[in-house]
Amino acid sequence: MAVNNSKVAELKKTCELQNHHMDSTRWDNFSYRDGDIVIGTWSKSGTTWLQQIVGQFVFAGAENIPVLEVSPWLDYRATPIEAVYRALEKQQHRRFIKTHLPADALNLSPLAKYLYVARDGRDTVWSWYEFHCTYTDSVYDAINDTPGRMGPPFERPGPDVVEYFHQWLDGNGYPAWPFFANIQSWWDVRNQDNIMLLHFNDLKADLEGEMRRISDFLGFSSTIGIGRKWSSTVRSTI
Repeated sequence: MAVNNSKVAELKKTCELQNHHMDSTRWDNFSYRDGDIVIGTWSKSGTTWLQQIVGQFVFAGAENIPVLEVSPWLDYRATPIEAVYRALEKQQHRRFIKTHLPADALNLSPLAKYLYVARDGRDTVWSWYEFHCTYTDSVYDAINDTPGRMGPPFERPGPDVVEYFHQWLDGNGYPAWPFFANIQSWWDVRNQDNIMLLHFNDLKADLEGEMRRISDFLGFSSTIGIGRKWSSTVRSTI
């Protein structure tokens, strides 16, 4: 299933990203299978939406797919990495895995297909602020107190969203992780044939068209049953 041409190469990472939420070294011992799918975003840019879309293809249009269970966030520090590896090893279906890492903090494998969704930063930060405000004490305990945290703890958001926006903009993704470098890193590898860049606004404007494009890229166009029920498949992702 791997693409076999000169535009697909094994790209070794050139940096690490380790903070309160993530640790890029958790990917170091991951064994890719032919056909693995990696779904990347900075965050709050359509990650779960795209997981649901890919889940529809993997499971041939099935409903109520628990994508957050079958498609783990591998770089998330608070989940024991051994448990994530074991769960992925047991999966018999085509695997799809989530990341919020920049491309240069990953070893990009020619065996895998990579989907990256970008979103206008102004929309991203408002969505991120609302999400940040939902963090509970247990979430802060998990991300800040799990052993191995690099850098300062993740702080609670202030009450002023406008001030939060300016801090995020001036701090390049603060208090999360670098925003602009994340998008730039994936843009830099856009010419690899196993990497597809998407935009949140395109998914909103033409969901079915973008889903067909994703399906073609991933090689699901000939999947039995999908072609006969596109309308229900699209509805299942909304």
